[in-house]
This record gives sequence, structure tokens and C-alpha cells, in this order.
Amino acid sequence: MTDRVSATPAAIALIEQLTAQHGPIVFFQSGGCCEGSGPMCLPAAEFKASPADVKLGELPGGAIFYMSDSHFSFMHSTHTILDAMPGSSGSFSLDCGSGMAFITRGRLYSDEELANLQPEQRIGFQ
Repeated sequence: MTDRVSATPAAIALIEQLTAQHGPIVFFQSGGCCEGSGPMCLPAAEFKASPADVKLGELPGGAIFYMSDSHFSFMHSTHTILDAMPGSSGSFSLDCGSGMAFITRGRLYSDEELANLQPEQRIGFQ
């Protein structure tokens, strides 16, 4: 099966650092303006996915990556790549103040990847 999300070595290193400091973490990308444009890194215990959110998958270290349905509607044919680079992130994200910022990159799936694409996991009403 083709995964919907992956992480670069830089992102994995930052995930490991933040997990050691804060415990389990999650990512949420709303695609909204301002801080919602980039992936937000949050303590897992402080995040509750909404019924409209899509779970893209699990990253190394157990971090789950969620995306809002409205943003996913634009990104459904794109593999999401979580990366980290020097800089400053949004003030609500755990990477703020670390000297690094999470960003997402994307690439279109190949025809073979599309044929083997993991089904989207919608949170739904619980």
C-alpha cells in the first residue's frame, strides 16, 4: 500500500526531540490562513480530531498526521511530506522556539502509487 504521508530525516529528528520533551505528539494541517497554513505540532493529549478531519497516517515515533477535510480535498492526489528546516513556526506549535519549523511539501502520486493508495481514514462522528 502507498502511504499518504512520510517524513524526512530532519522532521524525524525533530519529532524525536519534541516527543522526548512533551510526550506523544500529533500534527494537524488545516490549510487555513496564518498559522493554519503550516502543519501544527501539538501534544496528543490536547488534540481532538473533528468529525471532518482526515487521518493521513502515522509517522515515525508514533506521531499521527491529520488534515482538515477542506484542505484534503485539494491534496487528495498529493503525497504529503513532512520536513523541518531552520526557522520559526507558529506560536501555537510545539516546534516554536526550537530553532526549527515543520513544513509540508508535496508530490503527485505516480499511476502505480495511485493504484495502491491506502484508503483515506475519515474520523467521522464518534
